[in-house]
Amino acid sequence: MRVPVKNPWAGLRGLPRTVWIVAATSLVNRAGMMALPFLVLYLTRHIGTSAALAGLAVSAYGLGGIVTGPIAGRLCDRLGPFTVMRASLALTGVILMVIPLAHSFGAVVILVFVWALIADATRPATMSALSSAAAPEQRKAAIALNRLGVNLGMSIGPAVGGFLALVSFPLLFVVDGLTSLAAAAVLSLLLRPEDIRLVAHASNEGSPEQSNAVPVHRSPGPPVHRGVWRDRTALTFLLAMVLVGLVFTQHQGAMSVYLVRDLRYRESFFGALFAVNTLMIVALEVPLNLAMAHWPHRRALILGILLTGIGFGAMGIARSVAPLVATVVIWTFGEMITFPVGTAYLADLAPRGRMGEYMGAYSSTFSLSVIIGPWAGTAALDHFGSAATWAGVFVCGLLAAAVTALTHPQAADESALDLVSAS
Repeated sequence: MRVPVKNPWAGLRGLPRTVWIVAATSLVNRAGMMALPFLVLYLTRHIGTSAALAGLAVSAYGLGGIVTGPIAGRLCDRLGPFTVMRASLALTGVILMVIPLAHSFGAVVILVFVWALIADATRPATMSALSSAAAPEQRKAAIALNRLGVNLGMSIGPAVGGFLALVSFPLLFVVDGLTSLAAAAVLSLLLRPEDIRLVAHASNEGSPEQSNAVPVHRSPGPPVHRGVWRDRTALTFLLAMVLVGLVFTQHQGAMSVYLVRDLRYRESFFGALFAVNTLMIVALEVPLNLAMAHWPHRRALILGILLTGIGFGAMGIARSVAPLVATVVIWTFGEMITFPVGTAYLADLAPRGRMGEYMGAYSSTFSLSVIIGPWAGTAALDHFGSAATWAGVFVCGLLAAAVTALTHPQAADESALDLVSAS
């Protein structure tokens, strides 16, 4: 008797249509994302600035992301995540088409900072919309589906940008801006008024699945009015995510220098490793998170963070092609687990009516990691060598896992399991 093979993607059928709309919007938006990856080349080759100054422009973008996270989060709670998302996408399209009109480095840096203030508002709005639309046991899958759209888009945008750069660097910003406007149009055309009302109700009152369950660190009763910056459990989690972010952002910093300069591989090999990462995410992230939907958050987070730390740390002993590919496979599994579970966990921590605020704080941890991580990794590589650098990255991963283990008492994991079983 043949045993029927279970479809690993079947769990997506029950996701609300709002989740699919957000994922489609992310796909369109990211399919045109090409200006930021080519920003340094634009400044050095088109504007004529030095590489060091061009790096400051990237830092300005990261700083804008830190500033806008908490602000956008509070706006999501007051105006609704879809209002913030639409405004962010539309205004981003406008600012991107304005940037090529600036011809001085100072003007470009100011516009890049404003660009980040506007564009990065989409991140907490997206996470807030997904977390409010999906039931607690669906959140990991919903976030993984959105990341699938993001990664599919990112496999298109920079590749197309490489060809456009051969024609005109300013054209990168124009096309990126047009796709951002297109994403705003997709969101506006597909969303129905009832979709917006359902998400607003879930954000303020909690989803139906939560009504008979106790959130992971609060007692039932009136809404909790304290903010994220006074929530010790949330702050401990955010600290852990900053630490794991310092590890993960080494793919933007020390990893490329280590492979090309120290191990003398071609740049194409570095690009091929990213292809491995993208293909794994597209093929495995959604089924993986569907399979782990019933795992307690803390257990899944610790596993994902450890895999991330081990994957990057192992680069210190990897030299040949196969071991290097294996390190990417390991930290990609860590990435696929950590970020969807982390978002779902923080959504469970957020009091009613404060989902956006919590997601805004979470968004700021990514921007902070981008500012510090690549710089710290490359500086350590220059001053201490590869062995010490990757050992330090591994220790940082272990520290992130240890902080995660302190996030909440063991009873909280049991509450998370009860939350799933009650649904």
